[in-house]
Amino acid sequence: MSSRVSRRWFAWLGLALSLSCVAWPIWAKGPAVTDPTKADADFAYQGEYAGEVPSEAGKIKLGVQVIALGGGKFRAVGLFGGLPGDGWTGEAKIEVEGQLDAGAVVFKSDQGAGTLKNGKITVRDNNGNVVGELDRVDRKSPTLGTKPPAGAKVLFDGTNADAWQNGRVEEGLLVQGTTSKATFGSHKLHLEFRIPYQPEDRGQGRGNSGLYLQGRYEVQMLDSFGLEGKDNECGGIYSVKKPDVNMCLPPLAWQTYDVEYTTAKFDDAGKLTANPRVTVSHNGVVIHKDVELPGERSTTAAPVKPGPGLGPVYLQDHGNPVRYRNIWVVETK
Repeated sequence: MSSRVSRRWFAWLGLALSLSCVAWPIWAKGPAVTDPTKADADFAYQGEYAGEVPSEAGKIKLGVQVIALGGGKFRAVGLFGGLPGDGWTGEAKIEVEGQLDAGAVVFKSDQGAGTLKNGKITVRDNNGNVVGELDRVDRKSPTLGTKPPAGAKVLFDGTNADAWQNGRVEEGLLVQGTTSKATFGSHKLHLEFRIPYQPEDRGQGRGNSGLYLQGRYEVQMLDSFGLEGKDNECGGIYSVKKPDVNMCLPPLAWQTYDVEYTTAKFDDAGKLTANPRVTVSHNGVVIHKDVELPGERSTTAAPVKPGPGLGPVYLQDHGNPVRYRNIWVVETK
């Protein structure tokens, strides 16, 4: 966006950028909801919104992610150009707190206000004039429901957990905290996951799990909707690299990881000659492209040490009810 674009129309969103650096506690204290029909009243307001607002250059698209924080409290994150993976320019986010009052969430600043009601955010200036409206957007991953190709190893299709060690199925979904019986070298993997709704919790206590490739390298799962996108947040390669863009959708939305993993190489003496590499797409957007992983170490809490052997798919149990479906692997060379 041009530096000439006025931000006064966005001021209803506009707390200082420093809000994005506020630390969130890591402990969990509230309920973890896996059924949207059992969620609180706040659940209906959280989500993504997009529309056009005035600027000095005419109009500009604005995306907003509304995060439920429990007890009628919310945080709105404004993104110039559109939502992540759909127009966001990468410019600094603008954040503001809001409160549910009489069926609407109201966000206020010194220069304007935004009101979220009936699936729409209405933006007003200080004189009460409407300067823009943002409509709710319910995005879905373009790879949801992708069928396994010929030759794929199906690890979970909703019928049973026979392919998993101590695997459990609840309502046709695979429960977190299980390891595949099959082990793999280089492979492609498709996996669909759903993060629970935990509005009262923060940080690593909010919808935490992880996909461990070969049981060695974790692609984090977490309710990171609207957050910065760090290496310990959703899509991050834990302790190695943050995602190029935070593509985390709101909790209880089905999401996808599509992974291409190349295993490490060792010589006949067992010496490491090439580090493993990985490309990860999150909800259809590439967030890690041919990233070199540390062949000399596994990521934090990995159950399998680095080495020349094959390794399983491990789905971490971090105490939160994360659920999975449609998991399959195609082995590659």
